[in-house]
Amino acid sequence: MIIYEHKVQYYETDQMGIVHHSNYIRWMEEARIDFLNQIGWNYRKLEESGIISPVTSVDCKYKVSTKFDELIRISVKVAEFKGVLLKLAYEMKREDTVVCVAASEHCFLNEEGRILNLKRHNPALYETLYKLATE
Repeated sequence: MIIYEHKVQYYETDQMGIVHHSNYIRWMEEARIDFLNQIGWNYRKLEESGIISPVTSVDCKYKVSTKFDELIRISVKVAEFKGVLLKLAYEMKREDTVVCVAASEHCFLNEEGRILNLKRHNPALYETLYKLATE
């Protein structure tokens, strides 16, 4: 996987010149969208196939503050996949320094908002995620 890169913007910082904690969640979404594009399952493709995948949980552990104009490299991997639940792990680095480790959990729903059996509804996506979870 190609690592996602985010250049810290001035508006993402607070009065102390440090990135506000809420921005890390946004960066996770940017990296997740990039990750899904890389594996061939972008959000548009998911939605067109009748799949909605909301975030059900987020966990962030902030290690080191980040500041304006720094380049943050974000790696994403499938930490767990149970067919209905997907957990992604994120590692955010500035050069060789880990600045944040995080995770997000997602479920799969149909367009009516009901839990979706991904293996039955979309076996190709199921196989892709299963393979990534077992690597």
